[in-house]
Amino acid sequence: MNDITLVGVDTGGTFTDIVVLERGEKKTGVMKHCKVLSDPSDPSSPIVEGLRRLGLEERKLKIIHGTTVGTNAVLEGKGARVAYVTSRGFADVLTLGRQERQQIYQLIQAETEPPVPPGMCLEVKTRITSGGELLAASDDKELQQLRDRLETLGVESVAVNLLFSFLRPEEERRIAASLEDRWFVSCSSRILPEVREYERGMATWLNASVGPVISRYLKRLQSRLPGSGIAVMQSAGTTIAAEQAADQAVRLLLSGPAGGLAAARSIAAQTGHPRLMSFDMGGTSTDVSLFNGEIPLTLHCRIGSWPLSIPSVDIHTIGAGGGSIARVDRAGMLLVGPESAGADPGPACYARGGEQATVTDANLVLGRLPGNTRLGGYLPLDESAAQQAVGRLASDMACGLLDAARGIVRLANEHMARALRVISVERGHDPGDYALLCFGGAGGLHACDLAELLNMKKVIIPARAGVLSAMGMLVSEPGRELSMAVLKPLAGLADEAIRDWFGNLEDDAREQLVNEGCDANSVCFRRRLELRYKGQSATIAIDWSAGEAHEEKFHQAHRKASGLRLPHPVELVNLRLSARAPALLESIDIRHEFREDATGGKVFVPELGDKVPLYPRTALKPGVSIEGPLLITESASTAWIKPGWVVEVDDWGNLLLQLGT
Repeated sequence: MNDITLVGVDTGGTFTDIVVLERGEKKTGVMKHCKVLSDPSDPSSPIVEGLRRLGLEERKLKIIHGTTVGTNAVLEGKGARVAYVTSRGFADVLTLGRQERQQIYQLIQAETEPPVPPGMCLEVKTRITSGGELLAASDDKELQQLRDRLETLGVESVAVNLLFSFLRPEEERRIAASLEDRWFVSCSSRILPEVREYERGMATWLNASVGPVISRYLKRLQSRLPGSGIAVMQSAGTTIAAEQAADQAVRLLLSGPAGGLAAARSIAAQTGHPRLMSFDMGGTSTDVSLFNGEIPLTLHCRIGSWPLSIPSVDIHTIGAGGGSIARVDRAGMLLVGPESAGADPGPACYARGGEQATVTDANLVLGRLPGNTRLGGYLPLDESAAQQAVGRLASDMACGLLDAARGIVRLANEHMARALRVISVERGHDPGDYALLCFGGAGGLHACDLAELLNMKKVIIPARAGVLSAMGMLVSEPGRELSMAVLKPLAGLADEAIRDWFGNLEDDAREQLVNEGCDANSVCFRRRLELRYKGQSATIAIDWSAGEAHEEKFHQAHRKASGLRLPHPVELVNLRLSARAPALLESIDIRHEFREDATGGKVFVPELGDKVPLYPRTALKPGVSIEGPLLITESASTAWIKPGWVVEVDDWGNLLLQLGT
């Protein structure tokens, strides 16, 4: 690799974060970053604006982008108009769903609209049995009738989900071939070739819904940055070339939060803390996750009210961020979030027309956020507007200004602590065994409070914490997550057959990665079997290697998960393959920038009624140890170190906080 300019972009609901690393042949580099207010109407505009501020708008760049375009399209119901095509007799699968009760004790459940209206669920006579036999197939006449019907409906996309399509994918391909000249077509045998008709259909519909939206957005971004190579972060924490992304759009729905966990992996290696609870607090939402040495993935998450069975980072998200709006309900109860002031108008202190009090306004009133702060290094804060907004709330609550601000912050902290308990205590993990990794523009302001609420003694606030998710894009690996349904007794399968099946998946993954410029010899694989006892629904995944006793490994894994070892045959449900190519950047190894001429001072903190030391992070020499209370600032974030906490600075500029005894 010669000289290269890498750009990580994380588009959030309030800010778009941009990190740039310029590296030479000696692999030393200079890192720059900025924050720009997001523009939901044109998410590409802040990216171009940020690159302009950094003097890079005319450069050819390698960009890795975490985007919320697909997520927002699903949550706001602004995806493409989709027709759903399936086998005769199964048009109502998506409407029926799993018939889960969203409010389990509510006698009358709220009605929900089906993802695809019944009139747009179309049937064809193609029918495949559970053994893979083709009972009936659509002829040319029926396919022409299908085209005519789609024309009448005026759809933009088509989701094809035939019964047992994963056993004979050529049938879906034949239907797709007759439609692809006119519509964006998504085939279930390509998107999620697994059992469970509803989940497979939902993934296929989501892909068809957001595919055209993603395609239009990426084409617009590429046209505004000609000559630059663009890759997009996938939900599994790996990247995919922009040219291939639209066809796999459903795999981008947790694109943004995945960057933070990629960065967490690098921070864990730097600090020697392999067990982390990540806490990413931005302007609109907060993402939390449990990290035990590798990026945690799950097959059971939701996007809005829809199930998402695509491998995705195991993240719990709540509507609590710096822009979360505080208000008093009719009973006089203080509420914070999930509504957010977003980027426009933003919190009252942004002086862009916002009048409602937010968490950021409360932090400014308390003095945790100094009045002379410029968010993102450029946006001045209006302290008077924040006081007026919180003051109106204080009047409604019949309390003082500082009491109202404390109440807002305390309630926001309780919401975020509850989210952290969901991914730790509720899963049998003691938060005290972990270090709390706090990042995002607002994370450092709440780090000590949350650690105390969870009885945690260690906190890490990384360097450039406000743009850490964008930094994580730079260390993300190109990759693919592929699967294959088997549904056969494990005892009757030879290693040779399983090896051949994995070989086919590996060839597919390798070809995809080579097509986006990866070296075929550098691609590595992880092979796993999804197993269950016959008659069960849930599965357990174990690693596969030829010659091992996989049935016994499953028995042990099942006993560990449930306490039971059952005398039932073991069934192989799916093969799962994870393919990875080397990242362009192995780790975030930029050393801390310490400047001898950088000085601190003191600033009055109304919450304490006294002045406390304030240091720019560049004024803190590696190895220094300071006791709180104090404030540490940098262009993209601020850290509030409470009394009783001691902070040390490591060689990379990470703040290592320890609660005193």
